[in-house]
Amino acid sequence: MPSKGLYGFYGFFTAGIAAAGILSIIFSVMWRRHELLLNMTFSHADLTAGLAVGIALLLTSLLSVAAIIQRNHVTIGLVILNWTLIADAIIVLVVGSFVWFYTLRERSEFHKVWLDLDSSQRITIQDMYSCCGYFNASDAPGIGGNFCQNTTFANSLNATVATNFCVTPVTKFADTSLNDVFTATYGFMAGIIGLFLSSLCVIKVRQEMERFRKIDAKRGGRGFV
Repeated sequence: MPSKGLYGFYGFFTAGIAAAGILSIIFSVMWRRHELLLNMTFSHADLTAGLAVGIALLLTSLLSVAAIIQRNHVTIGLVILNWTLIADAIIVLVVGSFVWFYTLRERSEFHKVWLDLDSSQRITIQDMYSCCGYFNASDAPGIGGNFCQNTTFANSLNATVATNFCVTPVTKFADTSLNDVFTATYGFMAGIIGLFLSSLCVIKVRQEMERFRKIDAKRGGRGFV
C-alpha cells in the first residue's frame, strides 16, 4: 500500500490545485467590476481566459480525488489525471507567457488602449494622476477636468518631467498588476508538477502491489517467506 507520506503529498498538491482554481475564478469575476485602470489592464478576453484556467484546475482537483479513491488495481483514473495535468500545464504556460510577453510592450500596448478611451475617461485618469496626455501633452489629451483644463496649460508642462504625462502612472499600475498575475500563473505549475509526480508514484506503487498480489495468488497465498 502506498505510504501515508505519498498520500499526504498527493493530497497536498490536490488541495493546492483546487485553491489555485478557486482563486483564479474569484479574481476573474471580481476584476470585471467597473474600475477604469483595472478595465484598461484586463480585457474581457483576459478575464475569460483566467476563468477558464480556474475551472480547468478545479475540475482537475475533483478528478484527482476520484482517481485516488479507486481500488488499488485500478489505475486508469490516475492515467487520465496525468494526461489532464499535461493539458493544464500547457494552458497555464500559454496564458502565463502571453501575460509576460505583454508586459514587455506595455508602453506601446497601453498607448493603443489610451487612444480607445473616450475623453471623459482620459480626463478621469489625468485628474487622478495630475498628468496630461499619454507620451506628451499633445498625445491625445482629455481637455477639461481639474488638471488638464485647457491646451494652454497642457502645452506649458515641462516635457522633461515624466510624471507630467500619463504613460508612467498608467503603465506602473498595469505593470504591478500583470506581474502579479503571471507570477501567480507560473506558480500554479508547482502544484501541477507536484501532483503529476505524486500520481506517477502512486501508479508505480499500485502496479507493484498488484504484481505481488498475482504472484502471491499463484503461490497459493503463501507469500514469499
